[in-house]
Amino acid sequence: MAPVRTAGAVATLLSIAIVSYFLFKTETTQQKSSQKKKLQRRRNGLVAAIGNTPLIRINSLSDATGCEALESGALAEGGVVTEGSAGSTAISLATVAPAYGCRCHVVIPDDAALEKSQILEALGAAVERVRPVSITHRDHFVNIARRRALEASELASICRNENQINGNDSSQINDHSISEEKQNMNFSREYKGGFFADQFENLANFRSHYEGTGPEIWEQTGGKLDAFIAAAGTGGTVAGVSQFLKEKNFNVKCFLIDPPGSGLFNKVTRGVMYTREEAEGRRLKNPFDTITEGIGINRITENFKLAKLDGAFQGTDMEAVEMSRYLLKYDGLFVGSSSAMNCVGAVRVAKALGPGHTIVTILCDSGMRHLSKFYNAEYLSEHGLTPSATGLEFLGLS
Repeated sequence: MAPVRTAGAVATLLSIAIVSYFLFKTETTQQKSSQKKKLQRRRNGLVAAIGNTPLIRINSLSDATGCEALESGALAEGGVVTEGSAGSTAISLATVAPAYGCRCHVVIPDDAALEKSQILEALGAAVERVRPVSITHRDHFVNIARRRALEASELASICRNENQINGNDSSQINDHSISEEKQNMNFSREYKGGFFADQFENLANFRSHYEGTGPEIWEQTGGKLDAFIAAAGTGGTVAGVSQFLKEKNFNVKCFLIDPPGSGLFNKVTRGVMYTREEAEGRRLKNPFDTITEGIGINRITENFKLAKLDGAFQGTDMEAVEMSRYLLKYDGLFVGSSSAMNCVGAVRVAKALGPGHTIVTILCDSGMRHLSKFYNAEYLSEHGLTPSATGLEFLGLS
């Protein structure tokens, strides 16, 4: 299955490269003239992204979908895709699944912003909110999502035989008992099996960014970029993009920005993720005491293993909150917590490299998904995160 890409995402994805120019106004006249031409190609700011909207084919209104079958055969039209997600991946799956004639069932921790559940439900996905626990616990949201796919497949197999049986209780078919838990999942009796997307370990995640996002960055910068930085949840974005860019030009520096509670910064900079006592399986409570959602982790995923990184930076919750308000005030960019943290990282890289460099990051989530927490004044006040900066002084810039 080809990677799904949107022109709008790429436009915002490169906006931080423009921000880095305005942060450091020390170029010569000749450099400014050259940079102006480059900025025009990259669409200068939010307003310049308007226009040239891509035409898309609405498959449901066309004679044919243009999609004969799903690549691996593990998911058929009419099946249900399950995923455990606290970030944006589930929303993408819920958006794309109907294009393949499938439904989506999402398991999400109940401390994630409520808007994410509401968006998922509006997109037609079934949403199951569960308490946050360690990944080693059977009821971690990812583990539950994996079970749901198995249950959907089992239920589909049982129901296929139902027409051969007359007079049986629908909860007992062919000597197979359908548990109350399974019956309450609202899986349609017409579903043709289940498929666990497995965003953390499925290398299709890495490939989509290696084959899609990375080449788009390279093309839209004309190969003239100095650094890339992003946070990691599954690790697919930072791994796919960094590996592609390094193959094109090994001198492009690739970095990680890591939020509070995550062990990836230590892993990249020191080679050790956490002490024995800090391992996720040994913690008694959710280790991510942070306002950011969908980024930060205390284990190495199969996707993150493929990242080619030159170093890592740390960001704080306060910096992410302040950055989000700065971008809204000065650029009209209404970003979520992950995007804000990515921009914190971009400024850190810009300061480290000095003036005249092009730094690229990803704006991967909208502020609309974070109204109840990240943009809630009362919530922020309770956690000592009320923003007060008038500029970028919170990152040491006047």
